[in-house]
Amino acid sequence: MARDRAPEPRVDVCIVGAGPAGALVAATLAERGHEVVVLEAGPRFAFEERTNRMERAIRPPYDEGDVWEMGGERDRYTSSGERYYPLNVARVKGVGGSTLHWQAMVMRLHESDFSGAAGTGGDPAWPVDYDDIRGYYADAERELGVAGADDNPFAPPRDEPFPMPAFPPSYSDSLFADACERLGIAMHSVPNARNSEAYDGRSPCVGYGTCQPVCPSGAKYSADVHVDRAVEAGARVIDRVPVQRLLTEDGGERVTAAEYATPDGETYRQEARQFVLAAGGVEIPRLLLLSENDDHPDGLANSSGLVGHYFMEHLFAGAGGTLDRRTRQNHIGFLTSETHQFYDDPGQAVTRADGTEVVPASDDNFAPMKLEFFNYAGPSPVELALNGEEWGDDLLASLREAYGHSIAMGGLVGQRPQKTNRVTLDTSTTDDHGNPVPDIHWSLDARTERTLRRANEIQHAVLSELGVDVGWTVGPEDTGPAYHHMGTTRMGTDPDASVVNPRLRTHDVRNLTVASSSVFVTSGAMNPTLTIAALALKAADYLDADL
Repeated sequence: MARDRAPEPRVDVCIVGAGPAGALVAATLAERGHEVVVLEAGPRFAFEERTNRMERAIRPPYDEGDVWEMGGERDRYTSSGERYYPLNVARVKGVGGSTLHWQAMVMRLHESDFSGAAGTGGDPAWPVDYDDIRGYYADAERELGVAGADDNPFAPPRDEPFPMPAFPPSYSDSLFADACERLGIAMHSVPNARNSEAYDGRSPCVGYGTCQPVCPSGAKYSADVHVDRAVEAGARVIDRVPVQRLLTEDGGERVTAAEYATPDGETYRQEARQFVLAAGGVEIPRLLLLSENDDHPDGLANSSGLVGHYFMEHLFAGAGGTLDRRTRQNHIGFLTSETHQFYDDPGQAVTRADGTEVVPASDDNFAPMKLEFFNYAGPSPVELALNGEEWGDDLLASLREAYGHSIAMGGLVGQRPQKTNRVTLDTSTTDDHGNPVPDIHWSLDARTERTLRRANEIQHAVLSELGVDVGWTVGPEDTGPAYHHMGTTRMGTDPDASVVNPRLRTHDVRNLTVASSSVFVTSGAMNPTLTIAALALKAADYLDADL
């Protein structure tokens, strides 16, 4: 059906992007009485179609992009760095953004992340500290609906319980527990933005197990929850309208309009008093660079020359194999246990109770790391059945042999912020509107590679203690990203060394705010969405005061 995608008269706030940051800002400001318009490049996906999208996720004819309709001219990109960056594997353009297919692990960054002391790598400090957003972390946990327990001895301090009780440890977690106890490694629960009980009008988790890439029940939080709240409060959300550029006046000191294209070929301008960029760590710098003009010849808000620079990721380390007893893998689609024991001190020794040193101590320079205990290791029985050529009893026998004995550990390692890792424009390749596509220059530094090896050493020690026949390891040579785009519009107090200030407003343009992990100064090793949400709520308070 045709939709009216013409702009509103000048509003209080125009938000670009309807992912978690944009949705939270929109709902907060709309509920406080402000006029809000959200411009989203992708479609609004009907909730009722989620079971069909789950089918796409598990059936052989489909690939990752088919589930949430990614790919084609609209989503073109290039990757010219030392390592290829597979951008489209894990991004979604649509109302809800990446939360439509995320794993929903939501940890707070450690206090040491803000001071630059996480790991032993000596990263730069943020211009805010943990206490500056501690209250916003609690607000974000309530807004998203987080199930967790205060059982992590390494977590930063908190003043209130989690909104919901934690999910119980999985069966395979119990197998890891004995081995970790013998090695002096503390396991603890994983905070999850999924309902362990009915919450916020949504049902508890019913165990589909397809959390990535789709939760059919809605028990896992997705940002369309707050988009709906924003609309109920009077906001307008316009979908399928990629913003082409931001227009300025007053010598380039203010944005006057966001120029966007519609599916029927029209181009409109949405005017507003304040603008918020919430389109992620790749599309935000791309839009700023596309918005160059006479007052901003190197791109909007780019007097520092740093828009797009310091692109960071989390790198995966893992190892796994099989046990001679049942592990019940793939019964749960999300993690229930992890350890932050090595986060600030990756070089500490791993020692058995009898004093035997299994992993020697090291005083090398390391990045922060967190380690995870997988309960979805090994092949899925559905995947085995659908891809196999056997039937009946033969298929059942093969499934019994191949399924049920796998076990694994994973982990994330934080990447050092490097100026050479960056998002630029590739003028030789264009999207469906003739705009240069993002080009990602990405490489790994020696510290990251060293920390990945360290993570593998600890993982092998735990698996060996458990008696696992290790069959695979992912380390620095074959690691991949967690698809956590960070750092491309970094926060700081010095306009010559950063893009936004501590209140997330750009130094150069006084009515332009960035709500995204693109403002992160360092990556830490924690999944970034809870910090994105906390910073978005903080930015919304500032905008509310300004308006």
